[in-house]
Amino acid sequence: MKYLSEFRDPVLAQALLARIAAEVQPGQRYRLMEFCGGHTHALARYGLPALLPDNVRMVHGPGCPVCVLPTGRIDQAIRLALEQPVMLCCYGDVLRVPASDGLTLLKARAQGADVRMVYSPLDALELARKYPEREVVFFAIGFETTTPPSASAILQAQAEGLTNFSVLCHHVLTLPAMQAILDQPGGTPLDGLIGPAHVSTVIGSTPYLPLVAHYRKPLVVAGFEPLDLLQAILMLVRQVNEGRAEVENEFTRAVLPEGNRKAQALVDRVFAARSTFEWRGLGELPDSGLTLRVAYAAFDAERRFPQADYRRASDHKGCECAAVLRGEKEPQACRLFGKACTPEHPLGACMVSAEGACAASYTYGRAAMEVR
Repeated sequence: MKYLSEFRDPVLAQALLARIAAEVQPGQRYRLMEFCGGHTHALARYGLPALLPDNVRMVHGPGCPVCVLPTGRIDQAIRLALEQPVMLCCYGDVLRVPASDGLTLLKARAQGADVRMVYSPLDALELARKYPEREVVFFAIGFETTTPPSASAILQAQAEGLTNFSVLCHHVLTLPAMQAILDQPGGTPLDGLIGPAHVSTVIGSTPYLPLVAHYRKPLVVAGFEPLDLLQAILMLVRQVNEGRAEVENEFTRAVLPEGNRKAQALVDRVFAARSTFEWRGLGELPDSGLTLRVAYAAFDAERRFPQADYRRASDHKGCECAAVLRGEKEPQACRLFGKACTPEHPLGACMVSAEGACAASYTYGRAAMEVR
């Protein structure tokens, strides 16, 4: 398949690994954060961290949309589903994220809540058309990648006059999270960043320029295939060696400097920045989440159902997901990892999500993700 098999060529991979090994400098450490959870899984799946030189360390970042959603937001969705006469629609991996009192959305469904898995907000929109007598709420999460479809669904609902459709909006933004990671006092020191792929197809590579200039940390936008990631690591190694801090784009087949202008305009039309939003592991970050603009308030589930308000809540006491998301700990450093906490019985969001670091480490083996 074009743009797939050629980016998994083992001969080219060996050549890139040899070039990385030749260019790393003795005595220099290269601590590189893959911000995106999709990159975390790709690195683990192909066992790349174990193939890199000992002084090149990959650090997991907070780019998993399910993982960064704090417990209180899951609680809010559960209360809405259990206490209000709504049909709550959400993505599949959100169903099993642990909330307070041992609940999940899946368990709420077992208690009688009408919770349904959908593949896109358009599926929720179709349910609103099919059941005009029901209130249908789409639980919208994710970074800039999943925000345009939510905006499109809201505009379509408005155009059709669907009064029984609303969105519980918990979309978040990439750059404030990156800034929070780099601002951490006493956090993991980083020498470079691998920029997210899907997010960058929407926002482009240009928005990273001020962040890179301010923090003097190089950033390379990369695709998800093994050769993408190895090439990005090589590009970061070279920047570190040369004392450069620039934005480079390895994923040129999909990412433009200006991004997807049509998708950006769609999002800007429907959404506005929240003054503050809580993240798991990062706390309250200003202007880091989105809410519906006043013109679309009729489709805002938080306004339509004020009884299901947001309340802060704590994670499981033994869960280290917050530290994993900040890049401070590896999944194996959590005493619950692989014991009390497994994909079958997750105690933290990082073990549930398809992009979670703990799930990646558990699925693909400890050797692939080991710290050296």
